Amino acid sequence: MLRSTVRIITAVLLAVAAGMGFTPGAGASTADPVAPQDLSEPGVHAVAYTDLTVSASGRSYSARVWYPGASAGANAPVAAGVHPGLAFGHGFFQGITQYESLLRHYASWGFITVVPKSQGGLFPNHSAFADDLNAALTWLTTQNSTSGSRFAGAVATSSLGVSGHSMGGGAALLAASRNSAVKSVSTLAAAETNPSAVAASGTLRTPAQYLGGSEDSIAGVADHQQKMYAAKPAPAQLRVITGGFHCGFEDSSGFGCDSGSISRAVQQKATRGVTTAWLLYTLVGQSSLYDQVWGSTAQNLPGVVFSGKP
Repeated sequence: MLRSTVRIITAVLLAVAAGMGFTPGAGASTADPVAPQDLSEPGVHAVAYTDLTVSASGRSYSARVWYPGASAGANAPVAAGVHPGLAFGHGFFQGITQYESLLRHYASWGFITVVPKSQGGLFPNHSAFADDLNAALTWLTTQNSTSGSRFAGAVATSSLGVSGHSMGGGAALLAASRNSAVKSVSTLAAAETNPSAVAASGTLRTPAQYLGGSEDSIAGVADHQQKMYAAKPAPAQLRVITGGFHCGFEDSSGFGCDSGSISRAVQQKATRGVTTAWLLYTLVGQSSLYDQVWGSTAQNLPGVVFSGKP
């Protein structure tokens, strides 16, 4: 009797997810979970990385790529199968090492993430940063079909997304507005940019997630993510971590950082869970995660306020 009930509930959730109005990317290798799980915990893959130069679409810059490995560590072979691709943008005047724990987490869940080191000075060009993020996705697509490349045959080229923190989150929105290959956006404390990330949000039909902290004193929710979310047509969601702060999305705080009423560890755990569920649902097509993305679990997650337009 219990098994029959579970099957009926699962069928209903899958039917609802199928009618959400967008088609998630297909072909990625991460297995569809059969039951809700704690996505803030590491996935099944060993974590590998490589440092290289990305050259594509007229752009060229140094980057680090985090990816699921056949073994852990620098320059390890890529894990078997095909994997969704991400481009991740750092915040203003922030090194990419500030996001290592999150990027390692994504690799453990099967994502290949290209992290540009470009636009790191005091006078970054937001438009150029968006172009760098798109160039990362173009480069990944090219590497997938390049004989002898580490990533040959390893990229799910129909499952590409962009993400980023602060300035990088705004640049991710700009990038998505310019690139039909982007199938999902997930941002952390996205900041308004020049050109406008709010205006870019208004043009997006790609699913977009805006994650912020209620005590962010640098790119506060009301002045930044709320405006982006309001401009964005469905599907979109705004998730606000109660007590979260701007630099709480990073692994450490430097000069000029703010603070919040929750610990960095609590904020980062919430961030890992919320964003991983979103990316697996929208890029990999893991429909069994519907409840963790749109349903009652998402809407009642302790410590994270939910607003959504599926």
